[in-house]
Amino acid sequence: MEQRVLSVSEFIKSLNIVFEDAVFPEGATIEGEVSQYKVSQGKWVWFDLKDPDGVLSCFSTVWQLKTPLEDGMKVRVHGMPTVFQKSGRFTVKVDRVEPVGEGALKRAFELLKKKLDGEGLFAPERKRPIPRFPDRIGLIASTESAAYGDFLRILGNRWGGVGVAAIHVQVQGQGAVSDIVDAFRHFNSRPDLAEVLVLTRGGGSIEDLQAFNSEEVARAIFSSKIPVVSAIGHERDLTIADFVADLRASTPTNAAELVAPDRREVEREVRAAAASMESVLRGELAGGERRLFQLETHLTEHVRQARAECDTLFADLRSVIIKMEQRLGGLRSAVDREERVLKSLDPQAVLKRGYGIARGPDGGILRDPASVDKGDRISVQLQKGMLKAEVASDN
Repeated sequence: MEQRVLSVSEFIKSLNIVFEDAVFPEGATIEGEVSQYKVSQGKWVWFDLKDPDGVLSCFSTVWQLKTPLEDGMKVRVHGMPTVFQKSGRFTVKVDRVEPVGEGALKRAFELLKKKLDGEGLFAPERKRPIPRFPDRIGLIASTESAAYGDFLRILGNRWGGVGVAAIHVQVQGQGAVSDIVDAFRHFNSRPDLAEVLVLTRGGGSIEDLQAFNSEEVARAIFSSKIPVVSAIGHERDLTIADFVADLRASTPTNAAELVAPDRREVEREVRAAAASMESVLRGELAGGERRLFQLETHLTEHVRQARAECDTLFADLRSVIIKMEQRLGGLRSAVDREERVLKSLDPQAVLKRGYGIARGPDGGILRDPASVDKGDRISVQLQKGMLKAEVASDN
């Protein structure tokens, strides 16, 4: 039977189908040392993975690789073997990288720490205060761990009645990072569940704590709208999560001590505050009494001075009134005299005595008979009326 002839692109597609469906249906996990690491155009990642007997080309993107790499690091990559159709180059399309060995893990830790610090994720000024008396605490931990039990026990001993909403997560291994990120996402979508979040696990090796040194968890803590307390491992253990968190606790037990006050300490503080307030109030009261006494003394003296000034003023007023009354008496006598004079000069008083006032035709007072002629009409004003008359003869 004649063999089928394939085009180059058909052959490459066939190879890739074999890789994906038959040889590596779930991808391949390969371990080796990073070499020739480079990032192109800020988004394409190329590096070689090598061991003493071979070299393998690897490709990825900056969005897929959350672990910083550099030449010489020993890593374990997961990806799919692929032949690029345009170049014919055999490579592994990497979707996940995990440092291998304490040296590589420590170097990855330092590289990620430097990167995130440069972006401001560790800045002290962005860290938020932890509420002193929280009613609700969100706990992200393995509910099967001793750290979980220790936290709840110490919390109950220190300050009972606090509501705890716990989300169980894997704290190491393949699913740990996604579990922790999902837990942060859930709490932040339900801010009514917690006023503070506690991320905790017990101690372990650097490999055991790798999830807490991941960029995804660091950014989940940074993006949280709720303040975060980290309590990872023992006091000597330090993770990327600790640098990003708003507050770091040295142990899970210490986390409970930081997020909830000790009831006995609060009682002592209340008693001390009450005693201090009582002392202050007593001092203020004594000072108020002194000021009141001083005010009363000053007021009494001012009243005495005011009374003396009023007495003097009243005496002066009495003197003025007496003088005014004397002057008014003199004025009244003068008025009486003038009134008598005016009355004596009043024409009506003359008329009352039987006299009359003659007025000429023009109404003027007649003082000389020669001022009228015979036949002129004149009038004579008496006390009780007016008489009309006619001149009968010439003078």
